[in-house]
Amino acid sequence: MAITKTDFMRGMQCPKMLWLDKHRPGLKVIPPEVQARLDAGNEFGDRAMAMFGPFEEMTVYRPGTTIPDKKAMVEKTKQHLLSRTEVICEAAFVDYNNYCAIDILRKSGAGYDLYEVKNSPEVAEQFIRDAGFQYYIASRCGVRIGKIYIVIHGEGEEEFKPIDVTQRAKGLYTWINEHIWDLNRRQKEPEEPAIEVGEQCSLPYECWYYGYCHGTVNSSESSMPE
Repeated sequence: MAITKTDFMRGMQCPKMLWLDKHRPGLKVIPPEVQARLDAGNEFGDRAMAMFGPFEEMTVYRPGTTIPDKKAMVEKTKQHLLSRTEVICEAAFVDYNNYCAIDILRKSGAGYDLYEVKNSPEVAEQFIRDAGFQYYIASRCGVRIGKIYIVIHGEGEEEFKPIDVTQRAKGLYTWINEHIWDLNRRQKEPEEPAIEVGEQCSLPYECWYYGYCHGTVNSSESSMPE
């Protein structure tokens, strides 16, 4: 694949982060508390799949692994769109090898509404960019997207709280188009980008290569791409 949703978000925070993901991922250090938050987010997302009742999940794994088979997921998604399935989870799309999987697509009068699930009590700007990237890919694949929602963690009996971000997410289409091709080029460069440390090292998330870039991790720990 060229650029995925995760690639885009990480590359926009820092192109060097994206380059290291592709060329020296062994330098990555994920703190236990961060991994715990990621796991909790995955569990919240799994529960959210059923927020509208019965659903069809598009996840397919490569035989004998837990690695998603993206090509198979794309084909499975196409079949369910043709069948007008009411609720499609992990709907996968590819456009010029750029890829995304959408948490929830729900049938609506305008085609499908898009739901991006986040285990958070409020909507952050990066969540809207995340949803905007998904809208960009899905719409270029011919899917009519009506409303776009960020599903956050509600209170009490309202565990899943959809927040309408349609206008802001769709408004990012041109911005995403301007950057996605540049990131694709930059991740393929043979030399590591010379980018000074700065606020991008911790905003909006602390980079998993923080120790490497700040000189607290021995760069010899992973001298070859994985």
